[in-house]
Amino acid sequence: MRASIKLGRVFGVELGLHYSWFVIALLIVFSLAAHFRAVNAAWGEGVIWAAAIVTGVLFFAGLFAHELSHALVAKARGLPIHRITLFLLGGMAQIEKEAADAKTEFWMGIAGPIASALIGVVMLGLAAAFGWTWRAEPATPGVAILVWLGYINLALGAFNMIPGFPLDGGRVLRAIIWWITRNADRATRVATTVGQVVAVLFIMYGLLHFFRGEGLGGLWMAFIGWFLLQAASASRLHLQAESLLRGLRVRDVMSTDCSRVDGHTVLQQFVDDELLRTGRRCFLVMENSRVAGLITPNDVGKVERERWPLMRVRDAMRPLDQIHSVAPDTTAMEAVEKMAGEDVNQLPVMSDGQLQGIVTRGHILQVLQSRAALAGR
Repeated sequence: MRASIKLGRVFGVELGLHYSWFVIALLIVFSLAAHFRAVNAAWGEGVIWAAAIVTGVLFFAGLFAHELSHALVAKARGLPIHRITLFLLGGMAQIEKEAADAKTEFWMGIAGPIASALIGVVMLGLAAAFGWTWRAEPATPGVAILVWLGYINLALGAFNMIPGFPLDGGRVLRAIIWWITRNADRATRVATTVGQVVAVLFIMYGLLHFFRGEGLGGLWMAFIGWFLLQAASASRLHLQAESLLRGLRVRDVMSTDCSRVDGHTVLQQFVDDELLRTGRRCFLVMENSRVAGLITPNDVGKVERERWPLMRVRDAMRPLDQIHSVAPDTTAMEAVEKMAGEDVNQLPVMSDGQLQGIVTRGHILQVLQSRAALAGR
């Protein structure tokens, strides 16, 4: 889930929005506007829409705070954080590595719900200080904003504590089972199984209410269940991959006989003679008998086709010093996670400033398939 709009950095963590975020943002604003209009029609349309928009914006600020709490705990525990992205179903903190122990997993999981609960309590406390009571609708737009921010953040914290992996509650459940059994693999299997059961219940509940005539609300619940089911299944596959790759280092799976191309070669000639003829997806670009960079079909695709006859390979390549790399003793699973995090299909393997080879997703996938076949999975 990569950000479509980058908003900047907080505590070194990149904040961004996925384009699907605008769907839920509009739904929340329109829903709040309809509610405010129904109970406080005297405010006028301008005030009603202003209150709805401010509430929506501040809620998503609270959602960033929820995800940022996960990120800060992870950073405090030495786990690299790439970015936080808000999308259709909430937010996601992209943590490069899994927790190394049950304690870290527990605090990473529970930090978000605690942050949301604290925000909710503070908002309701401020509303009460301005004269609001829970038996009555807020009398002013400012108090209404505080009340709804309180309710929404409390609901967010409670929802995330549902023990369905990969929700925060599922991670807390995994941490507890991990601590009891001292077995991370078993804890993940149990947590993902519970997550799949919870997801199926969401889907059944949503479809039941849809066919009872409750419309989009039921479909929305079913969609959330489907998303959770996919996420829980992906987490189980990640566990299986980690188990199959255990003990493998990058040096075991890297390629040392990478194809090479002269940087002065015309790009069109490179496409015709190398890419289209051989089907290879990664080439080392050579200049003055040294490796200057990498070029892949994706790099070529970023150049307008009519410019191919006018450009050299070196003009389209990615310079070696601008490419993320791994060391030969990096674990194969860490290399996979790094490629996923950087959204690339290959990484150069560097040691003491020298290129040792290339590790690719395709090669690691072949190793996974061979090991899975031998293991009977």
